[in-house]
Parts: sequence; structure tokens; C-alpha cells
Amino acid sequence: MSWIILILSGVLEAVWATALGRSEGFTRLWPSVIFGVALVASMGGLAVAMREIPTGTAYAVWVGIGAALTVVVAMVTGTEAISVVKVLLVLGLVGCVIGLKLVGDTH
Repeated sequence: MSWIILILSGVLEAVWATALGRSEGFTRLWPSVIFGVALVASMGGLAVAMREIPTGTAYAVWVGIGAALTVVVAMVTGTEAISVVKVLLVLGLVGCVIGLKLVGDTH
């Protein structure tokens, strides 16, 4: 269950990061509200997941998922250019996240 919570928290990290960018320095209401709600939920989920998953692994997975999804959203929406190199690097990041899960969360 901790891994599911961690993955969902990583997804919420991408939500708050994207909303932060769209808030234009907190001058737009709804992106700012979405940022705040997603940030609290994401951090809360990370904290819950860290009860069973070591801190280093949990944090790396959380950041990796959030970073990869944030870049993908930016490329899909056209706010960031798509390139073969970027796609390969994001895939590498995803591979590293999967690798951390596969090697296990031994304490």
C-alpha cells in the first residue's frame, strides 16, 4: 500500500508543479488553489509512504515520478519543446524509478 500511496503522491507532485507554473507567481486564483491542495496532499502521501519505505528511496521515487510527469505534461501541452533527447532522458528517469522499486525497500 505504501508504494501505491508514494506513486499517487508523485503524480500529485506533477500536479502542483504544473499548477505553480500556471499560477503566474500566485496571481491566478485557481492554479494557486490547485497548487496548495496538491502540495499538501503530495507531501502528506510522501510522509505516510515513508513510514514503510526508506527516506532516500521514497524521496527519489517521489521526485522522479513528479519530474518525469511534469516534463511530459509540458511537452504534451506545448509549453516545452519535444526532442528525442528529452524523451530518452525522461525514459531513463522512469527506468531509474522502476529500478529503485525492483531492488526493494530493505531497512
